[in-house]
Amino acid sequence: MSEVKRYIAGEYDVVVVGAGHAGAEAGLAPARMGLKTLILTMSLDSVVAMSCNPNIGGTGKGHLVREIDALGGEMAINIDKTFIQSRMLNTSKGPAVHSLRVQADKVEYHTEMKKVLENQENLRLIQGEATDIVIEDGKVVGVETRTGAFYKAKAVVVCTGTYLNGKTYMGEVEQSSGPDGRAPSLLLTSALEEKGFDFRRMKTGTPARLHKDTIDFSKMEIQPGDDEIIPFSFINSGKTYDMEQVPCYLTYTTEESHEIIRQSIIRSPKYAGEIHGAGARYCPSIEDKVMTFTDRNKHQIFIEPEGLGTKEMYIQGASSTLPEEVQLELYKHIIGLENAEFMRSAYGIEYDTIDPTLLYRSLEHRTINNLFFAGQINGTSGYEEAAAQGLIAGINSAQNILGREPFILDRSEAYIGVLIDDIVTKGVDEPYRIMTSRAEYRLTLRQDNADLRLTKKGFEIGLASKERYEKALEKEKLVTEELERLRNIKINPTKEINKIMLSLGSTELNTSITLDKIIRRPELNYDKVEILDETRKPLLREIRLQVETQIKYEGYIKKQMEQIEQFKKLENRKLDINMDYSKVKNLRIEAVEKLSKIRPESVGQASRVSGVSPADINMLLLHLEQERRRGENSVE
Repeated sequence: MSEVKRYIAGEYDVVVVGAGHAGAEAGLAPARMGLKTLILTMSLDSVVAMSCNPNIGGTGKGHLVREIDALGGEMAINIDKTFIQSRMLNTSKGPAVHSLRVQADKVEYHTEMKKVLENQENLRLIQGEATDIVIEDGKVVGVETRTGAFYKAKAVVVCTGTYLNGKTYMGEVEQSSGPDGRAPSLLLTSALEEKGFDFRRMKTGTPARLHKDTIDFSKMEIQPGDDEIIPFSFINSGKTYDMEQVPCYLTYTTEESHEIIRQSIIRSPKYAGEIHGAGARYCPSIEDKVMTFTDRNKHQIFIEPEGLGTKEMYIQGASSTLPEEVQLELYKHIIGLENAEFMRSAYGIEYDTIDPTLLYRSLEHRTINNLFFAGQINGTSGYEEAAAQGLIAGINSAQNILGREPFILDRSEAYIGVLIDDIVTKGVDEPYRIMTSRAEYRLTLRQDNADLRLTKKGFEIGLASKERYEKALEKEKLVTEELERLRNIKINPTKEINKIMLSLGSTELNTSITLDKIIRRPELNYDKVEILDETRKPLLREIRLQVETQIKYEGYIKKQMEQIEQFKKLENRKLDINMDYSKVKNLRIEAVEKLSKIRPESVGQASRVSGVSPADINMLLLHLEQERRRGENSVE
């Protein structure tokens, strides 16, 4: 094969490699901030492809989508245009864990996002395979493609998803492949390895897709959407959706299906020792569930539509790398799938990732200027985690070029901050998934207040629109005014009032009490006490819920804000990234090694590094204080 001649194909401020969920947000952000941007994708037909599950959101993930939206990202707006079912999860629990999850029409989701990218000012979308990131003098200068095209760039964001050296597994069948049988990226890894990058393998998987007409839904439990549809995007707050939602279904595996797995387990590539990449603990294959939870005689399986224009049904909970003939037999022993026919078989996919501890919290590489990484290449899983990182990497590529400070969200400000801090501080040894339990301050990081927390920040950097910002300000004003109004309404213990209180399932009043304190009662809520509120005005559901949450959890929120204040003190104690930790007296050897590797940006981040103890942090603080005093004395 003759050598391909390199030629300059264009000059850009930012070049994004990959057009998945990370790449789309990474390209839109700098373009909307006024920078000339290019997104390179191996296939225009795979833009934000939903190669695995056909849904957006869920526990923890829904928080990320709302935060992306609040900052001015596109994911929430796009899913609001293309969903076919909507459900709010965990409504029986506290508001901190309420999470929106919606089923997408996966083809429409791709089509609509592609339109957005194609029509975005300052952004070009081009099909081409990136084969090298060109670096000169420790700084990115561009991207080269397989055809020899060289795109000059001031910053590059790498969002390769599961394509990098992708290999799929189905029993004894192994082949180089990206998801859904698409071509893998085979040259970029070696080009980066020559520059000193080390890669590790990770693995994920997907279940079979079955033909809808061959499934017996009468044997399953229907899972309808919510009666009241709540949009993901704050821009769409108050919008009415008059649509017929498509149901999902719940069914179960059987002991017969488990026995088929046990008899064939040695043919699973993982159990045969063929797969070496770490798999997702929180999304195990059906064979992993059967072999791990030996006392369970059934597992939940959800049947989910992939869109309005297809008969393909996604079999949530039944991902597998078993041989195709075993899958065919296995699925027929799941209740309601006895006569089901395959349209696509399940498979596992293994791919290359980097060590994310090599990145700053801006997602910029620590030693290569203006080179950013986002998404599954950083060891995360999920569309939402990818999009969140893509947004932050895209923002910071623009911030660097514009000569501004990095845009960092800390753990007290956003789930996005939790996600990024976790991976760059602690690293990953398995695909990382965001969960509400990972957030220390989840009561203040609710999905319903993401706009109040973040839209001002998005507006100030030039990403969130004025319309979005003004809408957030109006929401804040309405909530504040309503809280104040409720605190000033006194309810007296008259016979009529006490009769109403009893009818509401509450106890009688003995003394006069303000209406906000009545709402605070566990058995009551904002809407229930409407009968006591003569001056009440109509408010959107999201305003009412915001008011109710702030009233009912006032004490807890106040305590958490105090904790955040203490947290901020350590976060604001900045560290020199070139600090020589061997000179910190009484710092344990393990702590010196870990801190020298991670190079934390603050004392707070240092305290979260694995292997660093509270005693080590005390020694570090003592060292910083001694250095501060020495500096003062030298000035004198």
